[in-house]
Amino acid sequence: MLFDKVKAFAVQLDGARAGTEPVFHGGQAVAGRVLLELAGAARVGALRLRARGRARAHWTESRSAGSSTAYTQSYSERVEVVNHRATLLAPASGDVATLPAGRHEFPFSFQLPISLVTSFEGKHGSVRYSIKATLHRPWVPARRARKVFTVIEPVDINTPALLAGAREKVARSWYCTHGLVSLSAKIDRKGYTPGEVIPIFAEIDNGSTRAVQPHAALVQTQTFMARGARKQKRAVVASVDGEPVGPGRRALWPGRELRIPPVGPSILHCRVLSVDYSLKVCVDIPGSSKLLLELPLVIGTVPLHPLGSRSASVGSRASFLQSWGPCTRMERPEAPPEYSEVVRESQLPAASQGPFPLLCDPGVTLEGPYFACLQEFRYRPPPLRILTHSQRL
Repeated sequence: MLFDKVKAFAVQLDGARAGTEPVFHGGQAVAGRVLLELAGAARVGALRLRARGRARAHWTESRSAGSSTAYTQSYSERVEVVNHRATLLAPASGDVATLPAGRHEFPFSFQLPISLVTSFEGKHGSVRYSIKATLHRPWVPARRARKVFTVIEPVDINTPALLAGAREKVARSWYCTHGLVSLSAKIDRKGYTPGEVIPIFAEIDNGSTRAVQPHAALVQTQTFMARGARKQKRAVVASVDGEPVGPGRRALWPGRELRIPPVGPSILHCRVLSVDYSLKVCVDIPGSSKLLLELPLVIGTVPLHPLGSRSASVGSRASFLQSWGPCTRMERPEAPPEYSEVVRESQLPAASQGPFPLLCDPGVTLEGPYFACLQEFRYRPPPLRILTHSQRL
């Protein structure tokens, strides 16, 4: 039987190295080969290939229709973003072909659509890309081989919208007999990449009679959408604590550093799911609710350019520090890290159980295929930006 004669059947992508797989983006060509190794001559009807990419969201909710009646409501939605079919082997006569013993390779290539969604794995949804080869043979069940591949849509933080400093946010609250507590915070830009440090500029004015505790955290929000409903999962992926601020005291954060761990990029343009990030700065007030500010962020894949964009960011940071008063001192900005340094992290930090307990969800996984984006840009330097004479001035 042919089943016994098939020693190996697999899909292999071009560019794969030991321990690593290639990463693709929209508009790129995906090339590879289907490997078939036979122990003896065998009859084959056809060899077909199908590439698929799907974004999917699914979750269930328990509902009650009365004191004794309960049911489960299911929400599902999917979007197909890649659908390619090809026939790699088909006998001209429409019957069967006989392949000799040995190793056979069937190359394939297809073009990805220009706009795609980054590969993603979440608790209530996913974005997955795969290639499936099916070997048809007479009187024998079809043999299948499947290969998953990763797509990372580039998110370039070197755009005016992401390089501009975030608008300062201020929150004030009067806590009964304790007094007035105010918090203001801002950051020098909206776009960052994994491994970079976010300098946080904050002012805490404690007019209460008790000491307060400032914190900051980077929060990932996964949003799943199906049938007009939404499901969200949040997780703290990095946090930093400040020193307690005593009664009647004022504290400044002139660029308190929060390093971004190796997380997946923002997913902003998908119909069934999104991945967003925000910086949350809060003040814990004993015996009262927290004072909280939220600054939206975008986590990208293309790091900050070392020339024009860097100087713009430094100028923005200097103006921030000037607005905080002459007593503050500007530190030398840290350049974006090499991605080879970022991927040495053995694991993500555990979800914080301290200042942001309500934002943590142990069920949220931050691992998945999108971490391959670190491999994609690991040895690729950021493109240089050529400045005109007027821009240099």
